[in-house]
Amino acid sequence: MRRRLLVATSLAAPAAATLAAPALAQSMPEIRWRLTSSFTRPLDITWGTSEYMCRLVSEMTDGRFRITPFSAGELVPGLQALDAVQNAAVEMAHTGGLFFTGRDSAMAFATTVPFMLNVRQQHAWFYHGGGNEMLNTVLAQYNCYGIPCGNTGNQMGGWFRRELRNVDDLRGLKFRVAGLAGNVMAKLGVVPQQLAPGDIYPALERGAIDAVEYIGPYDDAKLGFDKVAKNYYYPGWGEGGAVFHAFINLEKWNSLPRAYQAALEAACGAATTRMLAEYDYKNVEALYRLVANGVALRAFPNDIIDAAYRATQEVFAEQSAANPKFKELLDSQVAFRDRSYGYLSVSDFAFDAMMLRLRRQNQR
Repeated sequence: MRRRLLVATSLAAPAAATLAAPALAQSMPEIRWRLTSSFTRPLDITWGTSEYMCRLVSEMTDGRFRITPFSAGELVPGLQALDAVQNAAVEMAHTGGLFFTGRDSAMAFATTVPFMLNVRQQHAWFYHGGGNEMLNTVLAQYNCYGIPCGNTGNQMGGWFRRELRNVDDLRGLKFRVAGLAGNVMAKLGVVPQQLAPGDIYPALERGAIDAVEYIGPYDDAKLGFDKVAKNYYYPGWGEGGAVFHAFINLEKWNSLPRAYQAALEAACGAATTRMLAEYDYKNVEALYRLVANGVALRAFPNDIIDAAYRATQEVFAEQSAANPKFKELLDSQVAFRDRSYGYLSVSDFAFDAMMLRLRRQNQR
């Protein structure tokens, strides 16, 4: 009797497992979303980040939660990504909050504001300093939920047709620049232009703009800016560390099973690390190639940096007075930035300064 029972049990176990697996899988719904990107396919790092994130979500959910990415212009223009998510024309977008500062200046903190956080500080503030929670109180007003999804690292200062000797050389320049850096440059006499990535090169080539700031050597070379403007300026005081986000329609986010929310959060985190690493690797050789091909790499004159810093404080004061959420986010970042410099000055900054000194001395 006991032998017959053991045999029956052993035969039944595989069948039970076979029945249980589909039942477990069927407990999770099949969900299909669309994502609109603010970036075009030739920009393989920014566009590729959304592809990578979508693939991870599918793999982590055994294909039951699939997000199909569309590049800028395939569903909506790149600078209409927020509207498309807000109105539920699509479920989500991959974009930068600084594109939408004209609607709400607090949106700038989703990406970066001038003279503020570097890439390490950005990540610390977003993930552990309450930054993303505060940002989501802003996004909720636009029926959106945001998750960091990419970081370019420090960006370059921009491409200019003529060499800049002082602040006076900026006056009247039509300059493609995004976010609050445009407000700052306007105070220095610049005419800021907000253009989607795919529209920048044609405008520069036609002379509709005189200068352009985008991301860094790898993307800038892909877009061909060096064919028109030969003066490449640093440092990127306007974007110390530029974060991109997945903007998700708030109702759609709230309706997701928690397991799918976790998969999306994990995929965005992995995509952020991947994007930063890829830029850190590919920008190196891209910059060397640009210089070898005749690009003049120049530091901004100190009087331009100083004037831009003073103008930034004016912009911060104006926006803080007009927008309480802007002030809340700014105060949080300033407090963290100033505190963290005490640590960074004896850690990363000290290490980098040491290595640069040794490199200059030993040439190896």
